Amino acid sequence: MTLKQEIQKRKTFAIVSHPDAGKTTLTEKFLLFGGAIQVAGAVKSNKITKTATSDFMEIEKQRGISVATSVMGFEYRNYKVNILDTPGHQDFAEDTFRTLTAADSAIVVIDAAKGVEPQTRRLVEVLRMRDTPIIVFVNKLDRPGKDPFELMDEIEETLNIKVRPLSWPIGMGNDFKGVYDIYSQKLKLFRPNEKSDDENSFVFEDLDDAELNEAMGKDISTLKDDLELVDGVYPEFKHQEYQSANITPVFFGSALNNFGVQEILDCFLDIAPNPLGGKAEERTVKPEENNFSGFVFKIHANLDPNHRDRIAFVRINSGIFKRNQFYHHVRQDKQIRFASPTAFMASKKSVIDEAYPGDIVGLHDTGHFKIGDTLTEGEKIHFKGMPSFSPELFKYIENADPMKSKQLHKGIDQLMDEGVAQLFTGRTSGRKIIGTVGQLQFEVIQYRLLHEYGAKCRYEDIRLYKTCWITSDNKEVLNDFIDRKSRNMAIDKEGRDVFLAESPFALQMAQEKYPEIEFHFTSEF
Repeated sequence: MTLKQEIQKRKTFAIVSHPDAGKTTLTEKFLLFGGAIQVAGAVKSNKITKTATSDFMEIEKQRGISVATSVMGFEYRNYKVNILDTPGHQDFAEDTFRTLTAADSAIVVIDAAKGVEPQTRRLVEVLRMRDTPIIVFVNKLDRPGKDPFELMDEIEETLNIKVRPLSWPIGMGNDFKGVYDIYSQKLKLFRPNEKSDDENSFVFEDLDDAELNEAMGKDISTLKDDLELVDGVYPEFKHQEYQSANITPVFFGSALNNFGVQEILDCFLDIAPNPLGGKAEERTVKPEENNFSGFVFKIHANLDPNHRDRIAFVRINSGIFKRNQFYHHVRQDKQIRFASPTAFMASKKSVIDEAYPGDIVGLHDTGHFKIGDTLTEGEKIHFKGMPSFSPELFKYIENADPMKSKQLHKGIDQLMDEGVAQLFTGRTSGRKIIGTVGQLQFEVIQYRLLHEYGAKCRYEDIRLYKTCWITSDNKEVLNDFIDRKSRNMAIDKEGRDVFLAESPFALQMAQEKYPEIEFHFTSEF
């Protein structure tokens, strides 16, 4: 198969949502269709009885939430599908933001009862910034929820996107009868408590079918009225408009009951973009280029706790990645080869010989990689779009076991490389400060340091409003600021100067007094 044919076979997308909207359940149903798993994990009352396939960290199993991005690949309808299942919890938003740089499109899951929630809004803003094509899946129709037209209005207004329903529900909750697939013009009737597949479902291709009319009564006329209104209110679906991120298809269903899932998956494979290459600082890289290029969007230590391994997740942007071939590590300006590159099925890994644009490859890492690193066949390019955000919560981190200082240092070092949080070292005090975007990250760090590195840490409160990176073309002014504010200055992991603002007022005064200094709230400058 040629490189072009391999590219056309692939679809790489992220699934994003607010916690508990049913994202992980939808992911598992996709995997079931692809034959990648046989039994879906059951997530009940925030405890996982059969652990969800895409949640593999011990702390995830205990809490029933995803805290790290999982990568899963499967084959369906002659396509190679790569899913990036992202954390829904807002405390891990930064991991999700970075993961979105590795996806060509996204499926956004929304709870029919709760509508658009805050975390969904933030994630869609990031997707829109990158012009990523989006499909919305309105989930949990087997439970009482908002009116579908009301949901459409809410999605449009709150997320600031133009929508076009490509399926439409008949009833909701106890009155849920099924979903009409507008895209393929088929109606599938819902039968609760039964597995939804072709053998167990009634599928009609004609809304005037006598058997259908008899089975549904007045519901069929309500559906016809709704569909007429849909065609009158919403713009016609155009493939190019979706791929340009100008229109968002919306589907309805129940992931738990496996209803409406195949419809969205089949349509997704028809309309979603193939791998798109990537934008580097130097030029735009096209996927069909012969020379390999890729970038590290995630690093995860101890994926297998028994082997203390560290894996760099690389998104391939162009060419063919080959096992045991030397590639150029642009930042370190050195050649590296990889004896056992892996593909993923959640925590299960398999060694591969080749991978193509759109694929996610796991590379064993002994400390060479940082998030954002580029690998090529020699060309010096730098893929962009991997920022760190200014943290919102801060604590001093201290060693709670003097006998394990080496383990603590190694653990903090590796976890910061993963992007779990950010580390700042005070210029005058030398004390280490952990900065996060959510409280739960502190617990994850403490838990992982103990269980993966055998190190104990404790936290001490620090009063900080915000950290920001500072730069200036005027070195004299910059040095003067650093000297005068030395008590409020720190160094980040890359050795860059960071101002620790204790209050909004302190930050405002610094900005007004030093107009020649730029205060950056993301690390990408």
